[in-house]
Amino acid sequence: MYRYDEYDQSIVDARVDEFRDQVARRLAGQLTEDQFKPLRLMNGLYLQLHAYMLRVAVPYGTLDSRQMRMLGHIARKYDRGYGHFTTRQNIQYNWIKLEDAPDILADLATVEMHAIQTSGNCIRNISSDQFAGASADEVADPRPWAELIRQWSTFHPEFSYLPRKFKIAVIASDEDRAAMRLHDIGLQLVKREGVLGARVFVGGGMGRTPMIAPEIRDFVTADDLMSYLEACLRVYNRYGRRDNIYKARIKILIHELGAEEYRRQVEDEFAAVKQLGIDPPAAELARITAMFGAPAFDTAAPATPDRSDPDFAVWLDQNTIAHQQPGYAIVNISLKPIGGIPGDASADQIDLMADLAERYSFDELRVTHAQNIVLPHVRAADLHAVWSALRDAELAEANLDLITDIIACPGLDYCSLANARSIPIAQKIATRFASPERQRDLGELKLKISGCINACGHHHAGHIGILGVDRKGTENYQLLLGGSGAEDVSLGKITGPGFDEDGIVDAIERVTDRYLVERSEGERFLDTYRRVGMEPFKAAIYG
Repeated sequence: MYRYDEYDQSIVDARVDEFRDQVARRLAGQLTEDQFKPLRLMNGLYLQLHAYMLRVAVPYGTLDSRQMRMLGHIARKYDRGYGHFTTRQNIQYNWIKLEDAPDILADLATVEMHAIQTSGNCIRNISSDQFAGASADEVADPRPWAELIRQWSTFHPEFSYLPRKFKIAVIASDEDRAAMRLHDIGLQLVKREGVLGARVFVGGGMGRTPMIAPEIRDFVTADDLMSYLEACLRVYNRYGRRDNIYKARIKILIHELGAEEYRRQVEDEFAAVKQLGIDPPAAELARITAMFGAPAFDTAAPATPDRSDPDFAVWLDQNTIAHQQPGYAIVNISLKPIGGIPGDASADQIDLMADLAERYSFDELRVTHAQNIVLPHVRAADLHAVWSALRDAELAEANLDLITDIIACPGLDYCSLANARSIPIAQKIATRFASPERQRDLGELKLKISGCINACGHHHAGHIGILGVDRKGTENYQLLLGGSGAEDVSLGKITGPGFDEDGIVDAIERVTDRYLVERSEGERFLDTYRRVGMEPFKAAIYG
């Protein structure tokens, strides 16, 4: 994984010192909240319903055990003993005291971490495939490119004050595990006649006006990629709306201009930008890429673990993925215990995952956009030991991609923007479908919950989505069906009138019961929905 050089470290240390001075002036009354707000947001510090929330960047979701332990330390010392892993592959702390924020950033800096550009109208944390460097289906490891984009975008003088926040994802396989086309820019690394490059998608996003990014270029060579990104951002920065926050995202610009006109302007801009020499020298890309080399795998490792323990076998089948290296597996750690809060992990659990990474996964972990954790490189012979440790820590729920593997935003329990609570809904649904046999019978079914139209819970992309709204002062939950953030990307559609807290859980049960009646052999819920349409489900929901 990437390691800071002296320039990286000096930038982060300088930002800590700068923010310490800003906080001191705010506490002394020398800055008003209005003056302080843009400064704290530049450092990932939000003012939520009950306290400050700090969002810490985990670039492309990759971190090591010392960094993971620091996250546990912060949870234990500065929060209430836990952290919340997010759909941006970051971690949030919901109970931060303002006077502690500079010390937290200083602690993070000691392990090459920060909270820079986790908020504000800038390029946010670059996301990627959580199986990068381990999956058998990738054409290249996307993380060196994600790191290059991180360096290019950090404190970029032209793109630090964009019309609106901006999100980029990089993948390198046909299977999309990062919701790439629901980003402002999505890049899929591909090879054409042996040459590495990328397909470029621009103008996706969720929120108030969800859109799927159209393909803007079917191939740009790796040598030209940074210049092409610069051109894409320049056109947006030039024409993006700054007079209306609801129309400021690049998806609105492309919708209004049309993809063809946006593409034309980007190509013109690219021709000019390419003359500026901003693409990295080969030596710099080689320096970064070398840090993502394959671990020292045991090529003689046995390929098959002992499956004699039936509970272990269930977890093995559900939560592990084939690795590109024989004798190894990718382990998914579910942060979705039945009745728990999706994405939350206690300080002790964070420490335990760090220990497992250090011992069994070449000191590497990943945060997923589905709010889980991955150990990317585990020997098959060690899988039972890993599972046993996870089971003892209540982290061995065998529910990856099942109905209880719920994505949920913090909702009205924490967020000042939310209209409704998300956490209690997730807990009630998971409890209703707690039976492992029932979950496995339903099969792959991605359920996602947002507490407001901003869609931090990705409800538009759920096979089943739930959106919490305010209906005359009462929390109301709209039900959506048919969304997907994968390579078969689609946006969910609202079924009809909303429900109260208990009613939405009942409605989901009626939907899944109908699915079991309608499905054909081997069909996922999403496949059945696409084949039979909305009407059978509406009839089951509303009678």
